[in-house]
Amino acid sequence: MTRKVPVSFTIPLYLAAFLLAASIFFPWWGMTFVAPQYPEGLEIIVYPYKMDGRIDIINGLNHYIGMKPFSEASFPELRYLPYLIGGMAALVLLAAIIRGKGWLYGIIALFAAGGIAGLYDIHRWLYNFGTELSPTAPIKIKPFVPPILGRNQIANFVTHSYFSYGSIMIGVAFLLMALSLVLMERHARRRPS
Repeated sequence: MTRKVPVSFTIPLYLAAFLLAASIFFPWWGMTFVAPQYPEGLEIIVYPYKMDGRIDIINGLNHYIGMKPFSEASFPELRYLPYLIGGMAALVLLAAIIRGKGWLYGIIALFAAGGIAGLYDIHRWLYNFGTELSPTAPIKIKPFVPPILGRNQIANFVTHSYFSYGSIMIGVAFLLMALSLVLMERHARRRPS
């Protein structure tokens, strides 16, 4: 006989669904460019649905090294990513409502696969922008690949790549889903009294 999962074990799932949905409205990733002429730094800030920051100035500077300009049109993911995250939040909410351990295994696997695909996608774009430099650029530099996370030197610019609030919310949501699954598994292993 299977014991019904207590509602309290699904509270982390409700919180995870909320964090996933809310993360759409916060920045997920960014890069700051610092140079002697820009000591305050220039930023590119990436939300799931838009790009923000001093993109016009960065594009003007990148032109000199032959890099393609950044724009929201360059990243088709920004058109559908909010829907994917909203759909994931809805699945987590459904798993909480039905208290479905089997569902939760599938959602966590899907979530992990999506996270890996997302990291690959960021790396792919950084690789493309850093290595597909125009041969007619006024300033010649070696092709480069900025890191997803960390520091890099490009000519006289030092870049700092970082994950932002939205990514942290996604990470916490994943941990909450895992916590709920652990609670459900422990509950399932107990013998009925």
